[in-house]
Amino acid sequence: MSERSKLWILAAGCFVFAQVCASILIPPGFALTIFSDVAQCILLLSALAALLPNVAHNHGRTRLFWGLMTLGISFWLAYQLMWSYIEVVLRQEVPQPFVGDVVIFLHFVPMMAALALQPQAQQDDHEARLGRLDFVLLLTWWVYLYLFAVMPWQYAQRDELAYGRSLNALYLTEKLVFLAGLVAVWMRSKRAWKTVYAHWFGASLVYALSSYVANWAILRNLYYTGSLYDLPVAASMGWISVVGVLGQDLRLEEESSKAPGRHGVWIARLSMVVILSLPIFAAWSVFDSGVPVRVHNFRLILTLVTMMIMGGIVFLRQHLLDHELMRLLHTSEQSFGDLKRLQTQLIQSEKLASLGQLVGGAAHELNNPLAAMLGYSELLAESGLTEEQRTLAAKIAQQVRRTRILIASLLNFARQVPGEKIPVDLNTIVQTAIKLHQPQFSSHHVELQVNLTPNLPQISGDPNQLLQVFLHVASNALHALEEVGGGIFSIKTRRKENAIVLEFSDNGPGAGEPDRVFDPFYTTRAVGQGPGLGLSACYGIVQEHQGVILCTNRVEGGTTVSIELPAAGTRSLVAPKEMPGKVPSAALEPAIVDPRPGT
Repeated sequence: MSERSKLWILAAGCFVFAQVCASILIPPGFALTIFSDVAQCILLLSALAALLPNVAHNHGRTRLFWGLMTLGISFWLAYQLMWSYIEVVLRQEVPQPFVGDVVIFLHFVPMMAALALQPQAQQDDHEARLGRLDFVLLLTWWVYLYLFAVMPWQYAQRDELAYGRSLNALYLTEKLVFLAGLVAVWMRSKRAWKTVYAHWFGASLVYALSSYVANWAILRNLYYTGSLYDLPVAASMGWISVVGVLGQDLRLEEESSKAPGRHGVWIARLSMVVILSLPIFAAWSVFDSGVPVRVHNFRLILTLVTMMIMGGIVFLRQHLLDHELMRLLHTSEQSFGDLKRLQTQLIQSEKLASLGQLVGGAAHELNNPLAAMLGYSELLAESGLTEEQRTLAAKIAQQVRRTRILIASLLNFARQVPGEKIPVDLNTIVQTAIKLHQPQFSSHHVELQVNLTPNLPQISGDPNQLLQVFLHVASNALHALEEVGGGIFSIKTRRKENAIVLEFSDNGPGAGEPDRVFDPFYTTRAVGQGPGLGLSACYGIVQEHQGVILCTNRVEGGTTVSIELPAAGTRSLVAPKEMPGKVPSAALEPAIVDPRPGT
């Protein structure tokens, strides 16, 4: 604790001690009244000054907590100032009933709302908004209780005895509810917050006892302003200064707690109880024949008006809840969709990783016999053979070299040799792919529709690899349209936030299993028309470019292959955990991908 805090607490203690000395040494009279009222005003000002820095130096719900507590003490100070004005300035006794009693009664309401916030527990903004509505609902209900139980005996049918009895009973109930709330939040808090709540409970308990002590003295004609019976009140005022100073010194942070969920449930239940209590009070007003007619009518009209006001608050609260539920539903649907896509990508990545391991092992085993075959074919070509035999030997050597190139590409597949990525214009690559396939489209009666969005941002990628991907997707579409005698093949590019989307669509028969087209060795072609590795390799290349490739069937018929790639300098579209562990960068070397339809 800092020296400043110690001095502050010492000063508050000195004022309480001065009150004790004055109560003992100064005889009852105007001088003692002045000293007692001024001392209590100073103690409340000290408490207010100790609480205000906590409002300024905190944020979020912690700031709101201290703000509501400060508001409650401000009500108490306002009541004390009115009391002191009557006794000191006007030199009159405080009237009974006193119009300012509603201020001291309501000073507990913002403090109850502060406890309902539970700033020590983690809570989102939505719950904070509902908490503010709960405060309005709570304030309305307590004002209603005061107007229902106390005010009729002050204005509708003046009765000082009934007024005092109703006020004391209701005020005692309010203090007991506040003390119970302090115990509840104290039990659910830890460390610094536990200390703050414990001091609040101590100060509030002393204040509650002070009312009992004062009423006991009044009934026996022993009470006067500044008497020893006022000491508990002064002690509770000084104790609140201690709470404010401790709040400045302690680090009050949110604690990991499950309180918000249970808090929300109990607040909703309390709201229902508050609403359901209104018809009970209305029935009480109707069937209570022991009260004057004016009090009866006052209470009935008050209950009806309050029901309308609180009904509006509940409607607004329900509207916020409905809005939040719709937002959560939309978020859940989006998260479920993302989870399914992630699961698909992880399965595809595992398949490609297994394929890479298989290819790597097989390629190493094949290299040795291929080297021998190449050597023997070259020796055979140099031996005494006829021209036709030498030609056959040369063809054998050529095929062996081609096989070695294929195996080298497969090794690159397994070793994840990274391709060189440079800033490229996606539209340019698409136009190149269109030119290369234009003759095939014309000969197979395929109408090509191109819609390229101009001035797209560049992407970071390997243009050769991306070109092979586009060529292979176009070849698959051409093969599908060839089966139905032609059709329409469209290519579109567009921007989507920080990504570029490329869509290849056809009106062919569609894919039988669009979710499986990227699986290794999956193919719908006849035997010998392709091993089913092309789209798997396309998937690997797109993922290595930190993008996403999807295949879907169109509602009107046909297939759409959508490729989404991040613009240069932006973050990946695939989370790190989604990135395949063994997806190659050279997955579509020209030696691997057959540009003919069939893979």
